[in-house]
Amino acid sequence: MLTRKQHELICFINDRLGETGVSPSFEEMKEALELKSKSGVHRLISALEERGFLRRLPNRARALEVIRMPERTEPKRPAAPRAPARAIPEPANDVVEVPLHGRIAAGVPIEAIEGTSTLSVPAALLGSGEHYALEVSGDSMVEAGILDGDYALIRRQEVARDGEIVVALVDEAEATLKYFRREGAMIRLDPANRAYDPQRYAPAQVRVQGKLTGLLRRYD
Repeated sequence: MLTRKQHELICFINDRLGETGVSPSFEEMKEALELKSKSGVHRLISALEERGFLRRLPNRARALEVIRMPERTEPKRPAAPRAPARAIPEPANDVVEVPLHGRIAAGVPIEAIEGTSTLSVPAALLGSGEHYALEVSGDSMVEAGILDGDYALIRRQEVARDGEIVVALVDEAEATLKYFRREGAMIRLDPANRAYDPQRYAPAQVRVQGKLTGLLRRYD
């Protein structure tokens, strides 16, 4: 048997998933159950997990899956014929936290900055592999649709094909976001802005640190 609050919470989560496909936030659950703190929500969710009613999806924020529902023994409305049970949709718009490693130049190279911040990214924007994010600084990639202040989503990899947009570490000190091309015995890093010139380096000077897979943009 579930407690009244546990029963209310599992019903609230299940109804929200059925309506939107997204599990409610802890703040929404706290307000819906008229609890004083989010710690009460955490305790209820843990109890429902232990009893096999809920499951948390790993590496995703606000992602809960209802495994089974208790019988609703105290309906708030007069009994009526129930529609056939429908499958619970997979949570949509799941969010993944990826490392945010400072700012990267989309103009001339700047010093590579390592940070400990994270950025919340819709899982649909990420494919396979390990990802991180960089804040774009500069305007040399505007013709590729990459603007100052955008967040570049990067998949970690050490190789690149001609024409791919990559994070290139130059002389182990400076990082830049550019098109990657081979030009004879040299590596050429091309901007996407005719106001900037290509940059040419010996292969030993350039180390690929990842490939651009997506962008996030804020609108103030």
